[in-house]
Amino acid sequence: MQDRIAQILRSSARVHDETAATLCEEIARAAQLIIDSLRGGGKLALCGNGGSAADAQHIAGELISRFQRERRPLPAIALTTDTSVLTAIANDYGYCDVFRKQVEALLVAGDVLIALTTSGNSPNCLEAVRAAREQGVTTIALTGAGGGEIARQVDLALIVPHEQTARIQEIHITIAHAICELIEEALCGGEQ
Repeated sequence: MQDRIAQILRSSARVHDETAATLCEEIARAAQLIIDSLRGGGKLALCGNGGSAADAQHIAGELISRFQRERRPLPAIALTTDTSVLTAIANDYGYCDVFRKQVEALLVAGDVLIALTTSGNSPNCLEAVRAAREQGVTTIALTGAGGGEIARQVDLALIVPHEQTARIQEIHITIAHAICELIEEALCGGEQ
């Protein structure tokens, strides 16, 4: 069992190394897009399914509460958290629309939407991205497995160079933490 654990950790480390070698420029661009939005009075919204929904909530929590520094709250919302809204939309329109309707209601030009989908093909994330783009919202995808359809739909795709969902999700949260750190440094550098 210990050998298997070491193998899993080494596999994750290799994907981290590959991501560092290939995605740093795109991660920096994503952070800058969010920083520019927040500086301009915009907000960040996030969506995803399953583990990616949990990651969306995690990232929103880091920005609203704090990541590594005491600072003012930053406007972020996970579109995965309001069960009454989610179930009403799913019941009345269908699950594909659970994020789209929220994007239409809550986001405006100048905001940023991050869609997390390991396959890049989650129908509800694709619908959210389409609605966001129609409204002038900047769109970013965190994906893997070649990017899927969403990579062709967003302003910026961060495609983890791996096929396995667990490794992709591990990198997604690492990327998100890097972005949170860059946001805090840019917007709250002097605050502690």
